[in-house]
This record gives sequence, structure tokens and C-alpha cells, in this order.
Amino acid sequence: MQSTTCSFDTKMILRTGSISPESLVFILFLVFVTVQLVSCTPFTVPEREADETDLPSSFSFQDSASTPLHQWWGIFDDPQLDELIGEALAGNQTLRSFWARLTQARAEARKAGSDLYPSVTGDADASYSKIRSDDGTGSRTSEVERYSLGVFADYEVDLWGRVRASVKSADLEVAASREDLDAAAITITAEVAERWVGIISQRRKLLFLHQQLEANTTYMELIELRFRKSLATALDVMQQKQVVERVKARIPLEELQEQILTNELAVLIGRLPYDVPSVTRQVLPVLASAPAAGIPAQILGNRPDIRAAFHRLEAADQDLVVAKADRLPALRLTGSAAYDSVELDRLFDNWLVNLAAGLTAPLIDGGQRKAQVDLTAARVEEKFALYRQVVLIAVREVEDALIREEKIREHIRQTENQLKSAEIALSEAQFRYTNGLNDYLPVLTQLLSIQNLEIDLIQRRTDLLVARINLYRAIGGTWTDELQPPEPGRTGNNERVKNEER
Repeated sequence: MQSTTCSFDTKMILRTGSISPESLVFILFLVFVTVQLVSCTPFTVPEREADETDLPSSFSFQDSASTPLHQWWGIFDDPQLDELIGEALAGNQTLRSFWARLTQARAEARKAGSDLYPSVTGDADASYSKIRSDDGTGSRTSEVERYSLGVFADYEVDLWGRVRASVKSADLEVAASREDLDAAAITITAEVAERWVGIISQRRKLLFLHQQLEANTTYMELIELRFRKSLATALDVMQQKQVVERVKARIPLEELQEQILTNELAVLIGRLPYDVPSVTRQVLPVLASAPAAGIPAQILGNRPDIRAAFHRLEAADQDLVVAKADRLPALRLTGSAAYDSVELDRLFDNWLVNLAAGLTAPLIDGGQRKAQVDLTAARVEEKFALYRQVVLIAVREVEDALIREEKIREHIRQTENQLKSAEIALSEAQFRYTNGLNDYLPVLTQLLSIQNLEIDLIQRRTDLLVARINLYRAIGGTWTDELQPPEPGRTGNNERVKNEER
């Protein structure tokens, strides 16, 4: 069904620049009515609190309050990691896209805010015409010049708070967009640290594999010597050779993983894979006990993704006000001042002022505006559910990080005890084999066990570091408030080249 609107217009025409008393009274009456109508609105948004979700008083493993570290990666005390994260915050392309989105949101907010002020446009025109006519006595030529100048203004009186709610919604979207950027920055710094730890871990594994290869080769040479003296069997030689080949086969895979992590790190900091700086650290950092994670209520203010979800919930409330206000009459004030003359020097002597007030109300629209209200109300419920889900996920991530670190530490302690037992067992097996008390199989079994445990310990210590990184990522923080936007058109790689040239 086609939409039908009802419009009531009142106009007052003022000529020659003089305003009649009736016009002045009318204008003052409009101003009074406008102020009275704008002073109140029938629509209000609910007073929401950030703790819309029931939270426990403490986490399972901790119950102490704390403030997240300003820059948590300082716990690793590595200048190169500091440089890598700094370069990532300046040159990561995903983060730059979030800066661009923030700029777009701010522009949209300014665009929405323009509706709070009158719209004024100007128009100027000049024309020239030459007419030839013949009245029987001869042809005549007449020239006509016309000049016009006009200024036109239009303003919607915000009777029901529609414009203000629209502006507030746009401002909240700006705030949410900034929180999205901060959340992306926290994620990127964590990913850089994870890749940095992963590269060091791979190097430790490769170092151990090469040490194992050297030791296994020495064992094989000794067994071959015993075989030549008829003190060992050919089976002993072949079994040890398999161990040597097993280590050789594993080395390329670990080198591959290191290169993949290096390529990922390069992209994170905004460089091409072949242009990444070499990680110089050779040993994994050693961590102290887990930091205090705070209480669950603190993450509501520390996690930018939670703040972003809450801002979008508030924006949806404002959008609902806009949808409801669209169903009510709208009052528009228009005005114009126009000048028209055939002589340029007399242009401002002939002028016309037009003031108008128009009240437009929807009568029949086939239920379109009512449907829009229902649609927006459903979106409010959706945003509320999404906000609660983000909060639940945030609490779960902190819980996961805490229990992961606790259990990995326990696993490392048990693995270290197992390694000590395996080393003692290997020494005993070698003694018995050398003295002919048993075959080579017990030696081989203990040797493989020790080598696997050594590699496993490196991986578990790496997992412990990653768990700590994830804990800081889950806790969040406000250090991102100090982030500054990158220069337009510049990349982190451009900045690096510029610094190197200096």
C-alpha cells in the first residue's frame, strides 16, 4: 500500500525587507511552541549498567584484585620483542583497517550531528537574452539581462528526540569502533609474542635434535665397533641406525615450522616474509608465578570487546527511539530570502522573504513504521544477548588461561621427574648391555624415551609461555588508550626504511 502523509503548512510572506507586526508575532509564537515541544520527549532509553550479567565473586584459581600491566610483554624483558610489537602496532595492516573504520565512524557521527543545525543553501543566477523582432517598420533588437540571488534554510524541529537519538547512536558507534580497534591491538600484540616464543621454541628443538643426532651417531659407531668385535648383533646396528634416521627425518619438519612462524611474524608486523628481522634470542624466557587476574567484575572495564558490545547495545536503544519517533508528526521550518532584478546594481532593492512551518504526519504506510519499531526492538534484544555472550566468553577465557597455566606447570614438574628416572634407567641399561647382561633393546627404549621427553619439555615450556600470553590477552587492559593513528598512506615498512636511512 502506498504511504500517505498529511501536511499542514503556515506561511508568511515578507516583502521589501520590512517585517510586519503580524509576522513578528507569528515567528515568536513558532519559537515558543518549538521550545516547549523540544523540552520533553515521550521516549526514554533504559538505564543500563555494565554488569548486566551475573558474575561470580572470584575466579576458580584466584580471588585477588589487580590492575593489568601497562605493557604486559615487558615481563619477557626482551628489547627485540618490544621493537617487534612496536612495529606491529604501527604497521599491521589489519590494525590500520580498524583505524580507517574508526575514521569512517567519526565521519558518520559528524554527518548525523549536522541534523541538529539548520541547513542553509545559496543560489545565484545570471541570464542574458537577445531578441530580434520586426514590426513592419524595421527590425529591432532588444537585450534582457536578469540577475537573481537567494538563500534558503531548512530545519527539522526535534519534537520527539529523533534527531538527538540518531546523533547519540552515531556517537556510541564511534566509541564501539574505537574499542574494536583496541581489542584488535591486544590480539595483535599477543599473536606477535606467540610467534616470537614459537620461533625460539623451534630453535631449541632443532638444537636438541642436532645434539640427539650427534649422540645417536656416536652410539651407532660404538655398536658397529662392538659388532666388528662380535660383541653386538647386526640387529643392534640396524635398530640404532633407525634411531639416527628418525632424528634426521624430524629436523626438516621442525625447520619448516620455524619458517612458517617467521613468515607469520613478518605479516603481523607489516612486512614481507623475506624482510623479517631475525630473532636473536636462543633460550625461552623463564616465568615467575602467575599474576593476579583480578575479579570477574574487573574485566568488564578492562576488556575492549566487552565495552564495544555494551556501546552497541546502548546504540540499539537509541535506534529504537528513532524508530518510534518516526511514527509521529514531524515539524519542519523553512525560510528563504531571494533577490531578483534586471539590473545588477539594483539587485538588492527587490527582495522577498518566505517563512514556512510544515507539520507532516504519517497516516497510512501499510504498517511499515510499526514493523520498523518491531525490527529495531528485536535488534536490541539481539545486542543484549550478544553482550551477555561476550561477557561469558571473557570470563571463560580468563578461567581457561588460569587453569591451563596451573596444569601445564604441574605437567612440567612431573615430566622433569620422569626425565630424571629415564636418565637413571638409561645408565643402568647401558651398564647391563656393556657387560652382556641384556640385549640392546632396553638401551634403545630408554634412549628414545629420553629424547622424546626432552622435546616434550621444550613444547610444554612453550605452552606455558603461550598460556601466560593468553592470560594477559584475556585480562585486557587500558594501555591501548595511548595508541595513536598511523600517518595516512604510510606503512610500518615505510617507517622502518625511513629510520634506517637516518
